[in-house]
Amino acid sequence: MKVIFKVTGFIFAVLFLISAVLQYNDPDAFVWIVIWGVAALVSFAFALNRVSFVVTLIMGVLCFAGFFYLYPPKFEGFEIGAGDIVNIELGREAFGLLIIAIVMFIYTLRIRISGKSKV
Repeated sequence: MKVIFKVTGFIFAVLFLISAVLQYNDPDAFVWIVIWGVAALVSFAFALNRVSFVVTLIMGVLCFAGFFYLYPPKFEGFEIGAGDIVNIELGREAFGLLIIAIVMFIYTLRIRISGKSKV
């Protein structure tokens, strides 16, 4: 695996881990800590070339579906005080899942192109 993808995997693993830690005061913290934590674990595994095409693909599809499921009925941005707090929270959660999905799809493409799935 090229160095740039290894570094990218480690960077996203750290970013996802930070995102998991920042969920401690969320009303549904456990769910989001698990989601971000799993994304961090998959990113570490990707950086170490120890994750399969299927795992990244399934996680990407699930997060992409979650994006559409959580997308608020009326998107009002991400800033608190700029609209209904429920819509803002749903928008933040939905776009968090979209970020994970995009990263997982990039991993999926890299694994498929390199043909080096270890699991």
